[in-house]
Amino acid sequence: MTSLEMVPVPRGKVAAYRDDGPLSRVMGMLVAGQLPPLPPLVAAAFVTGILLLMGVAGAGGLAVFAPLVPLLLAGPGSSHPHDGRFDWLAPPILRAIEYAFIAACGFAHGVPPVLIFLLLGAAAFHHYDLVYRLRQRRYPPPWLATLGLGWEGRMLVLGLFALMGWVTAGFVLLGAYLWGVFGWESLTCWLAAPRIGTRAADTGTQD
Repeated sequence: MTSLEMVPVPRGKVAAYRDDGPLSRVMGMLVAGQLPPLPPLVAAAFVTGILLLMGVAGAGGLAVFAPLVPLLLAGPGSSHPHDGRFDWLAPPILRAIEYAFIAACGFAHGVPPVLIFLLLGAAAFHHYDLVYRLRQRRYPPPWLATLGLGWEGRMLVLGLFALMGWVTAGFVLLGAYLWGVFGWESLTCWLAAPRIGTRAADTGTQD
């Protein structure tokens, strides 16, 4: 299977919507799926919200602690099958945490709004693309979750830029990088999709 081909959706679509990166997945491996995802995630959202309201995301050296809270609390739940009654809430809560941190960090440091929307747009584009692929019974290649950094990686990278005082540069570099990775992979993958379907039809196989 080449890198341009879309791979089948793994088990547990709700877990696939999470967009976990390498750090979150490693933490999930440590608990082997035994930790329910929703309670610690709700706690992470509450604590992160308090930190953002207190201005931690724009407080210089303390900026890095806001991303650490959801990583430590929500990361271990990444390996859970998310088959509980309300576990479908996990992905939207993670989206809210990530987007809120990006916006709070940018506005607190006086980053031009266009750069904030550029970075938010890259994340939103990736998440929309992920939702659409799953509806089509397809899934991005595994390496995209690594290169895309995951929700926790993007927050940590931005927090580190804030810690070093390079917030505007961080928004520019991270936004350009994510648009390049997500845009290129999505374009090449969807351009390859018709050829994949044609080849499957010719051979009498199913996608």
